[in-house]
Amino acid sequence: MPLAHFDGALAVITGAGSGIGRATALALAENGATVVAADPDLASAERTVVLAEALGAKGAAYRVDVADGAAMEAFAAEVRNAHRTPDIVVNNAEIVMVGPFLRHSAEDWERVIGVNLWGVIHGSRLFGGQMRARVAALPAKPEKPNFGGHIVNVASASAFAPSSARPAYCTTKAAVLMLSECLRAELASSRIGVTAVCPGLVTTGIARHAVPPGADEARARFVARAERLLRLRSHPPERVADQIVRAIIKNRPVVTVNAEGKALRAVSRTAPPLLRLLARHSPAPQP
Repeated sequence: MPLAHFDGALAVITGAGSGIGRATALALAENGATVVAADPDLASAERTVVLAEALGAKGAAYRVDVADGAAMEAFAAEVRNAHRTPDIVVNNAEIVMVGPFLRHSAEDWERVIGVNLWGVIHGSRLFGGQMRARVAALPAKPEKPNFGGHIVNVASASAFAPSSARPAYCTTKAAVLMLSECLRAELASSRIGVTAVCPGLVTTGIARHAVPPGADEARARFVARAERLLRLRSHPPERVADQIVRAIIKNRPVVTVNAEGKALRAVSRTAPPLLRLLARHSPAPQP
């Protein structure tokens, strides 16, 4: 069942130091939630909390590497002890890795799977477990019978489409989408909603942190091209945050954001051979 409002809700957001994570933290804060902003860059997370407090919300910042299972265990325990079990969890932290499959090392794969998939697994398992335990402890007729909590996992439109230029990224995002569908089925009986959000191109600074193979010159060319494309697309992260807020309220299972996200999902259902053809011509950075 949906969480219909956010007054007094506690929201945990990973990757909250910038981009979609920060925009989502502020959107939830503006709607009355207390935000726990987690990011590997503590100063960025603290800046998000300052902005949330300017909106009249309360908040706390934490430095967390979502790929580190022990760190996430400690973080989840700290949130519960210092605050309480969260009502909303947004697993947003991600990294982008581009380049052909055969140019990625085992360490490259471990890095992108660690953040993009294990980060979602850790956040969903630890906080989902807290939410379920809270529901189990409620009386037979609780005051809020429709409330259990909500987990949002930020995937990508890349979850619907193969790409010869982004095999690691597409693989992890497809896994996040399927994990979210599985969790939704499992947690429904505990009145915990789960949503997978699949944005297309969004104007954030993530291109600057992408990991293409090759020399520094090739990396610089890739970043310049990617940032130019994102500027031309001009879809700010605040629009994604608005979709996330609506998805929580309506308890939607999958949300595709912007035109390319909706188009890729539709084509994946109706014309998958076309996506396979396009995947062969995905532009990849070359050293």
